[in-house]
Amino acid sequence: MTDRRLTLMAVHAHPDDEATGTGGVLARYAAEGIRTVLVTCTDGRCGDGPGGVKPGDPGHDPATVASMRRQELEASCDVLKISDLETLDYADSGMMGWPSNDTPGSFWQTSVEEGASRLAELMRHYRPDVVVTYDENGFYGHPDHIQAHRITMAALEMTALTPKVYWTTMPRSAMQRFGEILREFHEDMPEPDPAEAAAMAEIGLPDDEITTWVDATAFSGQKFDALAAHASQGENIFFLKMGKERFGELMGMETFVRVKDSTGAAVPENDLFAGLR
Repeated sequence: MTDRRLTLMAVHAHPDDEATGTGGVLARYAAEGIRTVLVTCTDGRCGDGPGGVKPGDPGHDPATVASMRRQELEASCDVLKISDLETLDYADSGMMGWPSNDTPGSFWQTSVEEGASRLAELMRHYRPDVVVTYDENGFYGHPDHIQAHRITMAALEMTALTPKVYWTTMPRSAMQRFGEILREFHEDMPEPDPAEAAAMAEIGLPDDEITTWVDATAFSGQKFDALAAHASQGENIFFLKMGKERFGELMGMETFVRVKDSTGAAVPENDLFAGLR
């Protein structure tokens, strides 16, 4: 226990990731007076461009997309009341298997040691009590999410800090509900092929393996608005099609796996700062 202001650091891969998996906790803990630090590792240049133009198509200018997404990220941070935004500005690597994976300067091509050294410097500066990032598969296999996981865990090893460390996840029960809602909004959606369905079934964790359930329903409106701030990627953000009420029902609870802890707080827990206050 300490009089020093408690600090949460979330390490994410792209602009908009902060809102999807952790928008609720970032808004909730900011409202509770906790310092919230967001580290965004890439510039998002492999996202959609103005007018929805796709990466690799004529008219898609990565530098323009990166600039646009930086502005959207800052707007999202304002909505979530994030205290401090830090950007590592590595080039977005795109989805697994894209040619951009091999681009010099992309996050996927950056050595873990280099990225971790930069992140460790930020950790020493902010001294987070809680660090949140992705699991070793980046939740769904995106190379930049995997790399964010790698540099976060390596950075922690480089410091003498002992924060509680969490990986974002989703309960399998919620994934099933999500699939049902997706079909509700897209009645003509074809059934996934067996391999794709099997891969989807592996995303998230069985409910009883989740250590931490944080109810951020009261802040789901902010979370929705933070996602909406990333307007250029709206075509890819299915959740915005639900409207705020349905969104809050599905996305109000944020779930995590606790992987490092020195507090001895019992699990399951309902607070990332259990044992710290």
